[in-house]
Amino acid sequence: MNIKSLLLGSAAALVAVSGARAADAVVMAEPEPVDYVRVCDVYGKGFYYIPGTETCLRVSGYARFQVNVAGDPAFNLEGDDYQVNTRVRARINFDAREETELGTLRAFVRLQATNTSGANNGVAIDQAYLQLGGLLMGYRDTLWSSGIGGLEDGLLTDTDLVVGDFSTNQVNYTFALGGFSATIGLEDDNTGDVVPDVHAKLVYSGAWGGAYLSAVYDETFNQNNVTAAFGTTNFAFGNTFFVPTLGNSPTLLQDGNNDAFALKGGVLLKDLLAAESQLKIEGHYAFDPTVYSVITGIATTGTFAANNPNINNPTPGSFPLFLEWAAGAGYAQGFGKLGIAVSGQYGETFETTFATLRQLPNGQFLPGTIVGEGEYYAFVGNIGYAITPNFKSLAEVSYRNVEFDGLGDEDQVSGFLRFQREF
Repeated sequence: MNIKSLLLGSAAALVAVSGARAADAVVMAEPEPVDYVRVCDVYGKGFYYIPGTETCLRVSGYARFQVNVAGDPAFNLEGDDYQVNTRVRARINFDAREETELGTLRAFVRLQATNTSGANNGVAIDQAYLQLGGLLMGYRDTLWSSGIGGLEDGLLTDTDLVVGDFSTNQVNYTFALGGFSATIGLEDDNTGDVVPDVHAKLVYSGAWGGAYLSAVYDETFNQNNVTAAFGTTNFAFGNTFFVPTLGNSPTLLQDGNNDAFALKGGVLLKDLLAAESQLKIEGHYAFDPTVYSVITGIATTGTFAANNPNINNPTPGSFPLFLEWAAGAGYAQGFGKLGIAVSGQYGETFETTFATLRQLPNGQFLPGTIVGEGEYYAFVGNIGYAITPNFKSLAEVSYRNVEFDGLGDEDQVSGFLRFQREF
């Protein structure tokens, strides 16, 4: 056998062996495709698909630093003493949405924590609700003061002078057609009975602005839980309240109505006088005293800037005012990164009976009665500047005054300087 034959035979053998072992070769698995986060542009900016689902999620919020300044109010006093505190707030929003055969399914949760001059109130649920189509169930601003159809209640300054601005557990349904929407809602009034408060709201919104009309039936005004407060002490006896001390004469506020009906309406006009301008007019009328006609009254710095005060348990230092009617207007003008806004409001309280106890020199108390109405007015002005698209500053000053017949008047100048980083 020559060398050539030997080489050819060896090559053939190697080919045969290779072919026989090819069936046993290890096959490397292809890597699984990575499910990258995808942008969801169905609901606007900032939404992403949760990997592996058709649910779109947006996470947003802000971090805020604010310095509050407020005059120390007192009836019949000048109120020249001022208080100052600092406030830090963190807010985070989770907004999850997806389309179903019954409409958009949504869940919204807002968590918020506020630290005032070093005192931390912990993390709390500021809003939490779910929606399916036009149905909404959960906890948020009462329908009386929440924006519907893109039109927010309240005037155009940060201190928006809204009446009945608090949150409740609620169920409502909104029917929308074009620029019109109609909402009917039931709200837990915290009385424990089976009859809720009833709300209805009509809204029209368009490129020019919008208009709305609201109505509310307050089934039971829970007066036993509504206390007027002054300093650090609360006083309440049945349907009778203590109000801020008038000199050495404690006074009592009494109102015997148990349910109420109220109406509110507003109009918003955009770019009417100039580009980037808004003009808002708003007012309400309450046929009976109700928590939905309450505004946050004269307060200390610790309560002045609080959002959605708890009407069923007012913070000491805050004096609730029950307005029979009020009307106001606000104007906001933008100049690129710079914006200014002013607003004003005037109203009258219900006729109120004050039972007074005056201490005589001999130590005895002389009871008395004063019946009168109160006048209330407020002015707010601010200026804001966008330092960067997501970092903004705002300075605002407010003046409020309330005067009751036979008791005198109380006024307060307040303000704040705020820096806020949004995301």
